[in-house]
Amino acid sequence: MTDPRLNDLGCFAASTEMSPRQVVEKPELLALIPMGTRVYLTDLGNVGEDDIIRAARRVTDAGLVAVPHMAARRYASFAAFETRLTRLVTEAGVRDVLAVAGEAPAPGPIRSSVEMIETGLFDRLGIARIGVAGHPEGAPDIPRETIRAFLMRKHELAEQSDARFHIVTQFGFDPHKVNLWLDEIAAWGNRFPVHIGVAGPAKMTTLIKYAAFAGVENSLAFLKKRGGAVVSMLAGYDPETMLAPLEARVQTRPHTQLQQIHVFPFGGLTKTADWLAARGSWSHAGAGSHPFPAEVAQ
Repeated sequence: MTDPRLNDLGCFAASTEMSPRQVVEKPELLALIPMGTRVYLTDLGNVGEDDIIRAARRVTDAGLVAVPHMAARRYASFAAFETRLTRLVTEAGVRDVLAVAGEAPAPGPIRSSVEMIETGLFDRLGIARIGVAGHPEGAPDIPRETIRAFLMRKHELAEQSDARFHIVTQFGFDPHKVNLWLDEIAAWGNRFPVHIGVAGPAKMTTLIKYAAFAGVENSLAFLKKRGGAVVSMLAGYDPETMLAPLEARVQTRPHTQLQQIHVFPFGGLTKTADWLAARGSWSHAGAGSHPFPAEVAQ
């Protein structure tokens, strides 16, 4: 029996992300993404609420699934969080969110994604799917036991919620480390499907910049060591070095919670879309002619 997480080519489905400003200023890019695909809308604190709502509406109107980042520490008050979420639901048709702690120069009263979920607002406003963050390489300044406690608290909240939960991870370049982390959280009792973050094809100089920002320099060092620093710098990054072992994991360990990939388009959305289409993870073919849906149903 074929595993539903892989298509006939043995490929994962993929979500991706865009900035609200990118959606508002270049809406034609949405045509590169297959209908029904989740498009996560980043929140770096540099775009106003109106533009975030406008971007989510455009993603929804394009037949895609808008998944705005809800960054807990960026809300000046609980009322500000409620206003943002209410507007996303009523004005943009949002039903999926990614709940993260986020960073802010002057954090508000909501200190974590757990506290945000505990308000019950996601359920009251009809949010159907909640993504939570995963960090296969650990999170800066957060002990492993704290990460475990937060994850298991989210499981308790999921039991009380009508929404379906999944994990979306930071990107990395070391599949062995990802496999160890998947085993670790399974031993903790994780039951959430996992969407592994993968960097799309990009120049190594670009990836170095993002890796430093995201705190995954060790994983990048592994990549350069494996391919040779000079060769890697010249040739760019091939995401298949990350994907092949993970797709093999699904085939050899069908009970793994690994479900699909989330692609960070650091090399540009056009380049990422071309790669995902070429490998078979994305297709614009009509229903019935495509060997794989845009994303695995949950």
